[in-house]
Amino acid sequence: MSMAKEIDLCEGKILPKIVFFSFPIIIGNLFQQAYNLVDTLIVGRVLGPDSLASVGSAYALMTFINSLLIGLSMGSGALFSYNWGKGEKAELRKDIYNSFILFSILSILLTTICYVFLNQILFILRTPTELLAEEREYLKTIFLGIFFVYLYNYVSYILRSKGDSKTPLYFLILSALINIALDLFFVIRLKWGVKGAGEATVIAQAFSALGITAFFFVRNKNLLPQKEERVIETSRIKNILRYSFLTSTQQSVMNFGILMIQSLVNSFGSITMAAFAASVKIDTLSYTPSQEFGNAYSIFISQNLGANKKDRVKKGTKEAFILTSLVAIMLSIIIYTFSSNLMELFVNKDEIEVIKIGVEYLHIEGAFNCGIALLFALYGYYRGIGRPEYSIVLTVISLGLRVLLAYSLSPYWGRKAIWWSIVIGWVVADITGLVLLKFVKVKEGESL
Repeated sequence: MSMAKEIDLCEGKILPKIVFFSFPIIIGNLFQQAYNLVDTLIVGRVLGPDSLASVGSAYALMTFINSLLIGLSMGSGALFSYNWGKGEKAELRKDIYNSFILFSILSILLTTICYVFLNQILFILRTPTELLAEEREYLKTIFLGIFFVYLYNYVSYILRSKGDSKTPLYFLILSALINIALDLFFVIRLKWGVKGAGEATVIAQAFSALGITAFFFVRNKNLLPQKEERVIETSRIKNILRYSFLTSTQQSVMNFGILMIQSLVNSFGSITMAAFAASVKIDTLSYTPSQEFGNAYSIFISQNLGANKKDRVKKGTKEAFILTSLVAIMLSIIIYTFSSNLMELFVNKDEIEVIKIGVEYLHIEGAFNCGIALLFALYGYYRGIGRPEYSIVLTVISLGLRVLLAYSLSPYWGRKAIWWSIVIGWVVADITGLVLLKFVKVKEGESL
């Protein structure tokens, strides 16, 4: 029994089912992003461009770190979905137990590494000297939330694997409201600066993680591993790692490329950093629907393959690709048209140069939103059919080209070379992914 009605993705009209299932995930992702978005908004408006630059640079780093653990959860989620579609509840419970032990250890290890090598991380990011102290303070606080980000996402993917996409949303809404309230109180009332913004975020993250975990234990007892099922199995760990590691690698490679771009942006100074920090938030919000629709579509594929409904997968793929493209085009028009107004939400109107650079970025990125939307759909497809290695290939192409072109051309063309490099990476990866669709198949009788 759960807080929300589960959606059976293996029956009924395909596209409405995927849309209804994906909608709470999309809204949930928007609220998850609200943690840093609110930090960015309040910091930019209250503390100024330098503090905004510090938080924006830290955001790129945290996105990379969190992607490692979210990728593990996402990968295991496809395995969970497959077993749920197949009706293998005992196998599902064993996978839950083994993956939880494994991923918890990894998240604690990652947190430790971040603290030990904080100074080296700041050096790699090419953080300007005048921002070092503030960014170090913010990161030392925000690192405390790494485990909570993992725990929330892990439990969320268990619930989504069985068709419950609404419950994770409820906890994110509550935690986002907590984050907003604490941000206003810590930064504006108590004047704790960027450290206060970080503390607000961590407290909110802890609430969402512990809350959804408590819900899972109380309302989903049929998925709690029984005593005899709580056994570490080497073969099961290997299978979980085979799938989750590849998905995590894909996510981390994608965000490592973004981190390298952030490092290059930092070399242009604090004004460009502040503009990039604000515009990236807008850009991220614009492609969130496509990203999470792709994740929902991936779960649809896994469940239907588990139920041996490959014709339904084929039909759903065609419909999903058309819809995600249409939505992306619509959002591109909105972002392009209102880029200046959107930038002014994050920075004061008198920060003319910051707004100018941000609009420049959005006019290039916003016009090609369809490129990344299609890429997310391709990621979802290959992950759903148990071929996450192809998602890695597309990510390497997209991010590899982005980094190569940006670093090669920016000395001659300036920051615009960075913006155009991102778009070129998307387009080439999309073409590659569409071509691969003709050759990559799921073998008869193959399991995830």
